[in-house]
Amino acid sequence: MMADQDNHITGSCHCGAVVIAVPKATDLKDAGRCDCSLCRRRWAPTASVALGDLHIIEGQDALTLYQFNTHVAEHYFCKVCGTYMFHRRRSDPNEYGINVGCFDGVDMADYQDAPIHDGVNHPSDQ
Repeated sequence: MMADQDNHITGSCHCGAVVIAVPKATDLKDAGRCDCSLCRRRWAPTASVALGDLHIIEGQDALTLYQFNTHVAEHYFCKVCGTYMFHRRRSDPNEYGINVGCFDGVDMADYQDAPIHDGVNHPSDQ
């Protein structure tokens, strides 16, 4: 499904094979990090969007899926350059976490104090 370019912003992986779009109203500044075993290794701040608000504009075939542990969360990466793009959240499967670093104009210094969510002690594991 093609996103309306006037109402969306686009982001891409490093090589440009994957392009995603989210509504312009998406609050990229309200991003956090997770400290689970995977997320702490990639350490990308992620912002939230509803499942229906993320559109893959280019490169569906260039995405690869990685799952681990409970196999509930779905982590998507560009299989060409390895960039983490987004994931379907285990904590709320109705939304995606999107890598804010994939969007132009983002100053990563703005995220040095992004909140860290406790993925090590995930509530679903209790």
